[in-house]
Amino acid sequence: MANFPHPGKPVRGSESGNPIMALFDLLGRRWAMGVLWQLCSGGPCTFRELQNRCESISPAVLNSRLSELRAARLVERGGDGYQPTELGEQIIAAIHPLKALSEQWSKDLNSAED
Repeated sequence: MANFPHPGKPVRGSESGNPIMALFDLLGRRWAMGVLWQLCSGGPCTFRELQNRCESISPAVLNSRLSELRAARLVERGGDGYQPTELGEQIIAAIHPLKALSEQWSKDLNSAED
């Protein structure tokens, strides 16, 4: 089974393994959030299709992230390929408001630089 951050165990940034810190540790790994985001926004897909959606991800990194996300029960493999679990979809839905906020932040920074 894949080695991924577990709530209740020490993770990056938290010796206590606070659940939110474990989730941030998992999603903060290279390409982890991008893989989950692509599956939630683009629907189920095969390994190769997911690699194409993620553009510059290597097969080894994609394989590692999928293994971790599956072990964490955020992604599953179904008849149509890899897909987010209900929990994976809920996590991305919770992150969506940050997307709008980040776009406003970007505009504010760009206007301050002009």
